[in-house]
Amino acid sequence: MRLAPAQARARLAAHDHGILCTVHGERGVDAVPVVYVVDDDGCVGIPVDRVKPKTSSTLQRERNLAADPRAALLVEHWDRGDWSRLWWVRAELRWQGDAPAARTADLAARLARAFPQYRDQPFTRVLVLRVVAVTGWAAAGG
Repeated sequence: MRLAPAQARARLAAHDHGILCTVHGERGVDAVPVVYVVDDDGCVGIPVDRVKPKTSSTLQRERNLAADPRAALLVEHWDRGDWSRLWWVRAELRWQGDAPAARTADLAARLARAFPQYRDQPFTRVLVLRVVAVTGWAAAGG
């Protein structure tokens, strides 16, 4: 059953990881797993951290967003034994360049509270994307 927008937004905000999809100029969809937080204004913060090894100081997802600001974040719940518990939410996102410092700081603090690995805020950047639409589906209501 289709989720109402408020239900989809609530599930997005309650979750903490998903698949970020950006647009690569040659390959098309570029999908990577990410952790994230959502603020009260409908902005998603996705960390670019110094915790995990990187091959470049600017990630491909950042280059993709600079070329095309559209993105999507897919979150889902899978239960192999009980398909009545399946659900997914897709957030349509837009990157608008560098966010105001206060918003970035708030999202960084939320990430630090949500993930022990980020307690010291080891971020190179926090990507800030605005949720422009959400859709979702659940096998059962509630």
